[in-house]
Amino acid sequence: MKGQKGEQNKLLSEGDSLMAYETEDQETQYCFPDINSSCVKGRISRHGYLIIHLFVSLLSAWTVFLNLLVIISISHFKKLHTPTNMIILSLAVTDLFIGLIMPIEAIRLTETCWYFGDTFCELYLLFVDLLISASLSNLVLIAVDRYVAVCHPLLYPQKITITKTLMSICLSWACLSAYITALAINNGYFDTSLRTDVCYGECLAIIRFSWTVIDLFMSFIFPCIVIMMLYLKIFYVVHQQVKVINSLMKGGKCVTEGSAKRKSESKAALTLGIIVSVYLLCWIPYYICSLTVMTSTALNALLWVVYTNSGVNPLVYALFYPWFKKTTKLILTMKIIQPASSLINLFTHE
Repeated sequence: MKGQKGEQNKLLSEGDSLMAYETEDQETQYCFPDINSSCVKGRISRHGYLIIHLFVSLLSAWTVFLNLLVIISISHFKKLHTPTNMIILSLAVTDLFIGLIMPIEAIRLTETCWYFGDTFCELYLLFVDLLISASLSNLVLIAVDRYVAVCHPLLYPQKITITKTLMSICLSWACLSAYITALAINNGYFDTSLRTDVCYGECLAIIRFSWTVIDLFMSFIFPCIVIMMLYLKIFYVVHQQVKVINSLMKGGKCVTEGSAKRKSESKAALTLGIIVSVYLLCWIPYYICSLTVMTSTALNALLWVVYTNSGVNPLVYALFYPWFKKTTKLILTMKIIQPASSLINLFTHE
């Protein structure tokens, strides 16, 4: 059948070749026609192909652009060099890389073929796993940071510093890299002889059921439990603090600087809580459905909902952080190249 494919392709005109994705009356197409063990090429209409690639291209550009603005903002402006923003910077770097790999994922989605070789497939799967785990790890660090800031404000300056935060971020990335590598080795990512049921041109992670359960708990359930417990405590304390501040203001008493600072910390906690909530809303349906019997089309759609989360986070910053609006304007107008631009006070009118 693969030999006949070459003869029939000669009969196709240039116009007909553009419709190759919607030929249902032709023989099966293969990712690598000259290889007997090649995977079957997925069929999709030309319009569907164009729509998917247009959507992915726009989403990728959007995600990369907005997260690049966050990275430049926090890196350039000295006033934004805080422990919390260092974690936001780490999250933005993770989201930036997710935006960059979206076109590769689009090829896997539309072609159902992998054209980049086994070695790159293995490295790519490891990198995607690392990015996904790093996103949740950053959210755990954000939850811990906000918990100390809101619930133990007097200890925050001593316990949470930029140096300690950067060390925590680096340690988190190192531990995740070690864990993902161990997961890959124990499941034969790098042993092609174990992939007897995978056709040539397919890039899949083959994970044993025992490791699937372990990974689900370690990479998702346990971090989510920690995050939710911390934020429940944070929201309870925030609620109590807001009640105290409101009662002082109604009584005509002056709100002290300490009370105003606690109100600011509470607002930051609520903003970052929205980011965590959006992340969980994107991921929980995918994890639930991946454990049930669902079509690959439904799982692919949910996976792209997950990837979309990386482009949503900067929108949350834009809506709730006035400094992000100011830095974006300074960056787009190229004022950051001016001397001493990194020392601009971004909080003068807040």
